[in-house]
This record gives sequence, structure tokens and C-alpha cells, in this order.
Amino acid sequence: MARPLILREGEPSRSVELPRSVADALAASGVVQVGWTDRPGWWEVAASNQIGVVVAGGVQVVIQPKLDINRLVFLMGYARHPDFWRDDHVRLDTAADLPEALTDAFVRLAKRALEQGLLKGYQTLEETLPVLRGRIREADQLRRRWGKGIPLEVRYDEYTVDIAENRLLLAAAEQLLRTPQVSARHRVGLQRLRLLLADVTAPVRGSVRPLWTPSRLNARYAPALELAELVLDGRSFEQCVGDVVVSGYLFNMATIFEDFVTVALREALKPYGGRSLLQYATHLDEDAAVPVRPDFVWLEQGRPRIVVDAKYKAEKPSGFPQADLYQMLAYCTVLGLPEGHLVYAKGNEDAHEHVVRRAGVRIVTHALDLDVQPVELLATMATMVNALIRATTQETAHSGELIS
Repeated sequence: MARPLILREGEPSRSVELPRSVADALAASGVVQVGWTDRPGWWEVAASNQIGVVVAGGVQVVIQPKLDINRLVFLMGYARHPDFWRDDHVRLDTAADLPEALTDAFVRLAKRALEQGLLKGYQTLEETLPVLRGRIREADQLRRRWGKGIPLEVRYDEYTVDIAENRLLLAAAEQLLRTPQVSARHRVGLQRLRLLLADVTAPVRGSVRPLWTPSRLNARYAPALELAELVLDGRSFEQCVGDVVVSGYLFNMATIFEDFVTVALREALKPYGGRSLLQYATHLDEDAAVPVRPDFVWLEQGRPRIVVDAKYKAEKPSGFPQADLYQMLAYCTVLGLPEGHLVYAKGNEDAHEHVVRRAGVRIVTHALDLDVQPVELLATMATMVNALIRATTQETAHSGELIS
């Protein structure tokens, strides 16, 4: 394979020589933005909100995040498990591309988890057997056997390595083995992990991810399991565009940012009570024909008091350069709130306040700096929440004055 094309998220487009079929395939995949140039065979190519690696017709494209990889992994992990990811439990190689860095850390942590042998646990099995083992499933026995003595429909617990924790490690290893941009050295490490997990049920692509619960028994597995879940959050795909096969392993930065902001808001608001709802479902119109879904709503005594939308970048479709503001105005109107908040990644949009004419609605935009240390980033979210609570308290006091 030729030398990979390296793109960085957020950087201007660059002129690249590509076969027409490959350019069309990349454009159709939506992974990168591809535009015409006045030079035959040359295209303007730029990264979108997706990061990772994609291969089209033998051309490998690596899309690097503008954010430090360890900061990126913290955002991803915190949204899944805030208690575990408050500190830097998992460190990645910042000089490597994202798939390679994830693989390096996963192989290292999984190897450490399995040094003392595979974790075992009890698995409840239901089988048809010629002898009694465990308990008879009476309803199934009567329905299927019509009173016959054998075979028996039984349920029993087996102490086995085929448990959720090991299945999750195997699923992540299989995912990384299908990923382009993983070196031969790391593929060897992944193959060794697969051999160690040979007695574990192999994952079926598209099946439900194994679920695990942190406990004293699986504590040595925890770092590897947390990273395995992040690996499986990536979108692994393969599709054909004409005669060109496009495959890749990608993460969506907009989704990562939205998930982090909403979970961080929920965690920071816990001391204030109330109820935090992510993806709050309501409707714009009285007939409930037009659904709207703010990213985050905080309720106090069942009443919406705070509404926030997380936007990695400002949405500026043609003809609506301030689409985010219109959307937030709709949220505030529906929820009956005088104030709404938009949270952007710093560098993609500036902090500002907009007071809507004749509506009395204030829309505040925040710029969140993702390059700071995790503890500082969480402190920033806590400060933001304090300001939101103060505004809510002032609003309540003002309403009381008007009533009196």
C-alpha cells in the first residue's frame, strides 16, 4: 500500500492526486470532504468530524484529531463511566495514530489483566440433557416432552471462563484485528490474546455488547474492560461504491463531545438534586407532530429549569447561518424558559450572549477548552453549572417579586 494520506481534523483542505473512482468513493462514504479542482486528477480533500482511518481502493487515509489523544480518550471514557475516568488511568502513545494508540494500550492492559489467568464466573445455562443436572425447567418439560421422563429440560450454573468480561476482551481484540493501520507487531499481540481467550464464545458482528458490572472480583480487569468498550464504540465498516471497496474504523467527534458535555453536566448537578435528562423528548407544536429533543434538560420539582445543547461545531446550513440559535430559541419557547445555553468546543465558536428581540429570551454560548487537564476541565464544568444554578435562582426570585 502506498504512503497514507494524513489529514487533521479542523485543518483547511489540501490538494491531493487521486483516481476518480477513489475520490468518488471517499466522497460517497462521507468520511472526508472532497471537492473539484481545475487540475485533472487532483481534488481538494479535508477532514470532517470523523477521526480514525479509512481505506478506499488501496489508498489509506488517516484522519487525526486536533486534540491530544489522551484528552480525547478521557472525553470518551468519562461519558461512559465518570467515576473511573476522573484520573488518567489509561495512557496512550501520543505519537501514534488513534487506532494504533488504542491497540497498543489495549494489548498492554489486556495482557496485564490476564497475567493471573482468565477470570471465571458462574454462567446460567439452559440445555436438553439425558441426565438431571441442576433444576428441571418444568414448564418447558411439560410443553416439549408431554410427560416423558427423558430427555430433560434443565437449567444449571457452570463455573466457566465464558463470561461477559472475557467476551468483551475478545470482541475488542477481534475489532482491532479488522482495523486498518494496526501494525504487524500489535497484530501478533492481538492474536495471542485471541488464543488465550480460545474457550470464550466468539462475538457475532452486530450482536449486543456483553455487559459487565465493576466489582472486587473483576478489579484487575477494569482498565482493560474500560478501554475495550471504547474500542467497540468505534464504527467499523465496509462498503462498496461502484468497484471500489471502502473500509474503515472511525469515531465521530461531535458525538464524543456531546456525550461528554451532557454527562459532565449531569454529574456536576447531582449536589443540587433535581433530575437530569439527556435527549429530553418533547414536541414543538400542540398536535405533537414535530418532535424536538434538547441534548440536556434539568428539572426541579418536575419543571424544566435548565436547557443545554452541546455543539462541537456551529451548525451553519445554507440559508441558516445561525441555525443553533434558532433551535435553542425553539427549545426555550417549548419549555417556557427565559434562558438557553449552547456549549461549543473552544476554537470552533466563541462565547457570547444573544438577547432575542421581543421574546425576552437570552441565549448564552459557551466555549469549552478541551486541551486542559481532566481535573481542570471538570472544574470548568462545575463552574458553568454554578452559574446556571445562580441564573435559575435569580429567575425564581424575580418571578416571586412579580407575583407579590
